[in-house]
Amino acid sequence: MASKRDGAVMRVAALRYWRASEARVVVEAWRRSGEGLSAFAERHGVHPARLSRWAGRLEEEAAAVGFYPVRLVEPEQDRRDGREPIEIVLGESCSVRVPAGFAAEDLQRVLAVLAVGT
Repeated sequence: MASKRDGAVMRVAALRYWRASEARVVVEAWRRSGEGLSAFAERHGVHPARLSRWAGRLEEEAAAVGFYPVRLVEPEQDRRDGREPIEIVLGESCSVRVPAGFAAEDLQRVLAVLAVGT
Protein backbone atom coordinates (compact mmCIF):
# COMPACT_ATOMS: atom_id res chain seq x y z
CA MET A 1 0.00 0.00 0.00
CA ALA A 2 1.36 3.43 -0.93
CA SER A 3 1.85 6.01 1.81
CA LYS A 4 0.58 9.60 1.67
CA ARG A 5 4.16 10.65 0.97
CA ASP A 6 4.40 8.27 -2.01
CA GLY A 7 1.12 9.63 -3.32
CA ALA A 8 2.42 13.19 -3.10
CA VAL A 9 5.62 12.17 -4.90
CA MET A 10 3.66 10.49 -7.68
CA ARG A 11 1.41 13.57 -8.13
CA VAL A 12 4.44 15.86 -8.40
CA ALA A 13 6.33 13.42 -10.63
CA ALA A 14 3.44 13.50 -13.11
CA LEU A 15 3.63 17.30 -13.48
CA ARG A 16 5.27 18.69 -16.61
CA TYR A 17 6.86 21.60 -14.72
CA TRP A 18 7.89 21.77 -11.07
CA ARG A 19 8.10 24.74 -8.77
CA ALA A 20 10.72 24.61 -6.03
CA SER A 21 8.12 23.59 -3.43
CA GLU A 22 7.02 20.68 -5.63
CA ALA A 23 10.56 19.59 -6.41
CA ARG A 24 11.35 19.68 -2.69
CA VAL A 25 8.67 17.00 -2.11
CA VAL A 26 10.38 14.62 -4.54
CA VAL A 27 13.96 15.42 -3.52
CA GLU A 28 13.21 15.02 0.20
CA ALA A 29 11.41 11.72 -0.45
CA TRP A 30 14.39 10.46 -2.46
CA ARG A 31 16.85 11.41 0.29
CA ARG A 32 14.72 9.77 2.98
CA SER A 33 14.29 6.62 0.90
CA GLY A 34 17.94 5.59 1.01
CA GLU A 35 17.66 4.50 -2.62
CA GLY A 36 20.08 5.44 -5.33
CA LEU A 37 19.00 8.32 -7.54
CA SER A 38 18.39 6.18 -10.63
CA ALA A 39 16.38 3.52 -8.79
CA PHE A 40 14.20 6.11 -7.05
CA ALA A 41 13.68 8.08 -10.27
CA GLU A 42 12.71 4.97 -12.22
CA ARG A 43 10.30 3.78 -9.52
CA HIS A 44 8.52 7.15 -9.55
CA GLY A 45 8.67 7.83 -13.29
CA VAL A 46 11.04 10.79 -13.00
CA HIS A 47 13.98 11.37 -15.30
CA PRO A 48 17.17 10.97 -13.20
CA ALA A 49 18.69 14.16 -14.65
CA ARG A 50 15.63 16.14 -13.55
CA LEU A 51 15.87 14.81 -10.01
CA SER A 52 19.61 15.47 -9.90
CA ARG A 53 19.23 19.00 -11.25
CA TRP A 54 16.54 19.88 -8.68
CA ALA A 55 18.53 18.33 -5.84
CA GLY A 56 21.46 20.57 -6.77
CA ARG A 57 19.27 23.68 -7.04
CA LEU A 58 17.62 23.09 -3.70
CA GLU A 59 20.98 22.44 -2.06
CA GLU A 60 22.28 25.76 -3.44
CA GLU A 61 19.18 27.56 -2.13
CA ALA A 62 19.65 26.02 1.31
CA ALA A 63 23.30 27.08 1.36
CA ALA A 64 22.31 30.64 0.44
CA VAL A 65 20.02 31.01 3.46
CA GLY A 66 21.56 33.56 5.78
CA PHE A 67 21.14 34.36 9.44
CA TYR A 68 18.46 36.70 10.67
CA PRO A 69 18.31 38.62 13.93
CA VAL A 70 16.11 36.91 16.50
CA ARG A 71 14.43 38.49 19.49
CA LEU A 72 12.30 36.77 22.08
CA VAL A 73 8.94 38.22 23.04
CA GLU A 74 6.73 37.36 25.99
CA PRO A 75 3.08 37.37 24.95
CA GLU A 76 0.97 36.22 27.88
CA GLN A 77 -1.50 34.17 25.80
CA ASP A 78 1.24 31.79 24.61
CA ARG A 79 2.46 30.93 28.12
CA ARG A 80 -0.28 28.50 29.03
CA ASP A 81 2.04 25.64 29.97
CA GLY A 82 4.99 27.68 31.25
CA ARG A 83 7.13 27.16 28.14
CA GLU A 84 8.25 30.23 26.23
CA PRO A 85 7.23 30.76 22.59
CA ILE A 86 9.80 31.85 20.01
CA GLU A 87 9.24 34.71 17.59
CA ILE A 88 11.54 34.99 14.60
CA VAL A 89 11.61 38.45 13.03
CA LEU A 90 12.73 38.55 9.39
CA GLY A 91 13.16 42.22 8.59
CA GLU A 92 10.59 44.84 9.53
CA SER A 93 7.53 43.33 7.89
CA CYS A 94 7.78 39.60 8.53
CA SER A 95 7.82 37.53 11.69
CA VAL A 96 7.13 33.92 12.60
CA ARG A 97 5.78 32.99 16.03
CA VAL A 98 6.57 29.43 17.06
CA PRO A 99 4.58 27.99 19.97
CA ALA A 100 6.10 25.62 22.47
CA GLY A 101 6.09 22.04 21.18
CA PHE A 102 6.34 22.95 17.48
CA ALA A 103 7.50 20.45 14.85
CA ALA A 104 11.03 21.42 13.77
CA GLU A 105 10.47 20.07 10.22
CA ASP A 106 7.46 22.36 9.80
CA LEU A 107 9.50 25.38 10.90
CA GLN A 108 12.29 24.47 8.45
CA ARG A 109 9.81 24.37 5.58
CA VAL A 110 8.27 27.72 6.58
CA LEU A 111 11.69 29.38 6.81
CA ALA A 112 12.75 27.90 3.46
CA VAL A 113 9.65 29.37 1.80
CA LEU A 114 10.25 32.76 3.43
CA ALA A 115 13.92 32.75 2.35
CA VAL A 116 12.98 32.04 -1.27
CA GLY A 117 10.39 34.82 -1.23
CA THR A 118 12.81 37.47 0.11
